Amino acid sequence: MRGTNAALGAAGLTAFLALGEAVPRLGIVREAYFPPTSRIASAFADELSDDAFWTALGDTLTGWALGLTIAASAGIVAGVLLSVVPYLRQATASTIEFLRPIPSVALIPLAVLLYGTELRSVLLLVVYASFWQVLIQTLYGVQDVDPVAEETARSYGLGTWARIRHVLWPTALPYVMTGIRLAAAVALILAITAELVIGAPGLGARIAVAQNSQAVPEMYALIVVTGILGLLINVGARTVERRALAWHQSVRGEVAV
Repeated sequence: MRGTNAALGAAGLTAFLALGEAVPRLGIVREAYFPPTSRIASAFADELSDDAFWTALGDTLTGWALGLTIAASAGIVAGVLLSVVPYLRQATASTIEFLRPIPSVALIPLAVLLYGTELRSVLLLVVYASFWQVLIQTLYGVQDVDPVAEETARSYGLGTWARIRHVLWPTALPYVMTGIRLAAAVALILAITAELVIGAPGLGARIAVAQNSQAVPEMYALIVVTGILGLLINVGARTVERRALAWHQSVRGEVAV
């Protein structure tokens, strides 16, 4: 089954690349706006041999990793505290529902005002967008705790932290891992967006420079890089999720299939 899926995926990718080569060659789209796949591939190879590209990639990954780490840590801690402290969840519900829908890009003027084009501007947007993914999933996970298991733990005299460790956390962990996986993708999107709009160092800023200088193949090559980066992050997040939840029935069932 996996071999068949891989073959189908490779066939689909090959067809997509062939279509990208044929459309501008046939004059359906002007090459000035959409270069053939071969020219994009050539520009991609040139980028890989440029030290400035690797520096920009490192800047993007730094903002992504730091922002995701801060957001995941804060989201998990806040989610657990809001769930276990009496009345705190009800007291903060309206505030959360007010802040969560605010688009992170709406904070770009604030980020520029506070930090200019520094890394902290990227972190502000990345953390804000990613935090809610982890927080909401953590809250859902805690709410899914079996009341019978909770009461049993209380009857055996387990304290608050012991119940969190042995009852709450195993139940919430699948939700938390889902939140982190979603947050990883959101963090990359916001990191690239911040660099593109604000001009902070990274792949986004390099894409903006290529666009402004009419280096269209290089611009598309950099966009392809961001797509590959997103794919690798998603695969990595799923791998970590499977290993962290190797004991969970959902992962065991997936492996069995």
